Amino acid sequence: MDPPAMKFEAELDGALSPVEVEGEAGRYRVRLDGQTLEVDARRVGEGLWSLVLGGESMVAEISDEDGVSVVRVDGEIYRIRVEEESRYLIRTRGGTAAGRGQVLKAPMPGRVVLIEVAVGQRVQKGDGLVILEAMKMENEFRASGEGTVKEIRVQAGQAVNPGDVLLVIE
Repeated sequence: MDPPAMKFEAELDGALSPVEVEGEAGRYRVRLDGQTLEVDARRVGEGLWSLVLGGESMVAEISDEDGVSVVRVDGEIYRIRVEEESRYLIRTRGGTAAGRGQVLKAPMPGRVVLIEVAVGQRVQKGDGLVILEAMKMENEFRASGEGTVKEIRVQAGQAVNPGDVLLVIE
């Protein structure tokens, strides 16, 4: 049985794309923008990779600059920010609601550690709302804008599932 696909979010030139990678031992199947690519990737030195992509062989130099992967291939330079999908979801939830009001939902299974607000409390953009423990990490979700806490649907210590509404701001 093949290992499950690993999912990432990759940002290149401001465009975000979901990426799925499955395989092992240097042979991978990569799904990107609706295409499936067969990739043979072998590390040949510090920051150097030998790649076979679509039957074409190339060498890529990869380095890290402030959390961004800098990939040099055939004289071209690509700056790509790659983040595991679950971490991306955690990082972006709670800060993406548009306009006034926010319905904060759990992005993944976890346990509510702390509720930082009370019903009727006014909040400003960036104020802490809820701390959720997921994947052995505590993640603070913040207000995406100003408003008043209308409902709190969870309590500290409660287990939550993806999509569960944690609180509502109007």
